[in-house]
Amino acid sequence: MPLFYENRTPELQLVNPDLNEDIYDLVEAAGLNEDQERLLEQRLGQQYHLITRDDRLETVAKDIVRHFLGRGLLGDGRPGKAMVVSIDKATALKMYDKVSVHWKRESKRVEKALQSVHLGKNEREELRARLEILNTSEMALIVSPEQNEIEKLAALGLNIVPHREKMNREPLDEKFKDTKHPLRLVFVCAMWLTGFDAPSCSTVYLDKPMRNHTLMQTIARANRVYPGKQSGVIVDYANVFLSLEKALAIYGPGGGAGGPVKDKDALAKLLEEACSGAAEFCTLHGVSLAAIEAEKVGSMAKLELIADAVDAMIAPDDLRKEFQAIERFVATLYNAVKPHPLAAKFTPRVACLATIAGEIKQRLSPGPIDISEVMTGIAHVLDQSIAGVSIIAETRHIDLSKIDFEALRRRFDKSEHKSTELEMLKAAIRARLDNMIRLNPTRIDFLMKFEELIAAYNAGAANIEGLFKQLVELTQGMGEEDQRHVRENLTEEELVIFDILTRPAPELSSEERAQVKLVARELLVRLKSLLDLDWRGRMSARSRVQLAIEDTLDRGLPARYSKTDYDNKVVTLFDHFYEKYPDRLLNAYQ
Repeated sequence: MPLFYENRTPELQLVNPDLNEDIYDLVEAAGLNEDQERLLEQRLGQQYHLITRDDRLETVAKDIVRHFLGRGLLGDGRPGKAMVVSIDKATALKMYDKVSVHWKRESKRVEKALQSVHLGKNEREELRARLEILNTSEMALIVSPEQNEIEKLAALGLNIVPHREKMNREPLDEKFKDTKHPLRLVFVCAMWLTGFDAPSCSTVYLDKPMRNHTLMQTIARANRVYPGKQSGVIVDYANVFLSLEKALAIYGPGGGAGGPVKDKDALAKLLEEACSGAAEFCTLHGVSLAAIEAEKVGSMAKLELIADAVDAMIAPDDLRKEFQAIERFVATLYNAVKPHPLAAKFTPRVACLATIAGEIKQRLSPGPIDISEVMTGIAHVLDQSIAGVSIIAETRHIDLSKIDFEALRRRFDKSEHKSTELEMLKAAIRARLDNMIRLNPTRIDFLMKFEELIAAYNAGAANIEGLFKQLVELTQGMGEEDQRHVRENLTEEELVIFDILTRPAPELSSEERAQVKLVARELLVRLKSLLDLDWRGRMSARSRVQLAIEDTLDRGLPARYSKTDYDNKVVTLFDHFYEKYPDRLLNAYQ
């Protein structure tokens, strides 16, 4: 995955023009022996005395907190993970302490800001999201042990004891790799710089002079592929760029356009190109992003333009998927550029795309329509008078069999956004089908019919009005299927067993069908008494269920069922109970 480079080396203000002379005088007066001078030269060559200055570390720690909180979220909605690389163990521990202090200060600042009565809704939501990350994130020091480390660090005013206990007690490597775990920021100096991969690690804060192979290994911590992660970022506080170019010349394709590490200006350029490409794509399909952005937030004109954009992008499926892919690409690039100031100029375009994509997602969602503002600042849901969201305003609770389809047809005929209306109906039907098939897999023919209708429409074999009519007819059939258990004088649970036994089955007389219904009722009662807690995890319990199915079918099924029919039904019924009835108190029909 591409790596982008930010040089954030703190500038040191030189207030003593005689610094070099003073250092020479100090060294001469110290009367160092040869070994001591060699060690001093090594330390000075590493800039150790400058890198470990307390005021400099304070500046870097504060910047790390600001930068990490501004990096944005990955594709799973969680913050990425980051490594802070310090020059040695003592400095890593100091950095942990300093970052922790600034982290707490930022939490208090955000909490205080949230108390203001003058905050806009979007600003309040952003502050709450920031506070959520501040309150839930964990940090850890990861350094190798050595003899007398407690005493050595205590002499510097540092306490490593709780950190060492934590390193010995907890599997920190597993927690850092686990994208769901809140351990998001680790402080290292040597450990984990080679041979350790955490794909969601998107940022390396480099505050240690490095070169060649070690440098390449370190920056590679941020370039592993992870869903929603557009790039890794190397934040350089130690000015290793020259060493980086040399390392790339040796170990990589060089610092040119093909190199894995690029300046963040290049990422901003890529974002600019992506935004332009998104605008061209939308224009090609009759949507002007610039016109939407120009209207006042919350105005009717803006809402109408958004409604038109949703209708243009929501169908057919291929067009919608392409638009959603473009929007995701722009959003991930934008999050990768943040918190760089360059990101600000793209905010309106990113927000506009997110608004349209969010509206499409909400209209096709099986849940209630969300009418809150999109957090980016300008995204508003469409009001019912514009797009008619009442069709699926309560999709999770809707009974499609009770819809007045004549009124629905009249509504569709008058609608100015037929694509939106059609896609919303499709989403409602698909949600209903998913639930019907979840309860009774033998209803798969309804799904197959639905897929055939959609495929024919996408292939151009049906127009939008024709598809709408066919979907309404399909929905009416689904409503009749919902009531079939009443006509069969069975519960929903008994009907599933009956359907498994009769779909397919030999041709049965009405008396034989009644006999099969008795088998379905008896089997359900018998098996429910056997399904104790965690029956699926014990071989003996599974065997009891298997034998009960075999015995009930053997005694109750009409003689018309062949041995092959019998064997198939036993297997299918066992699979059904295994999937739908985890234990006596929990099943899919409750």
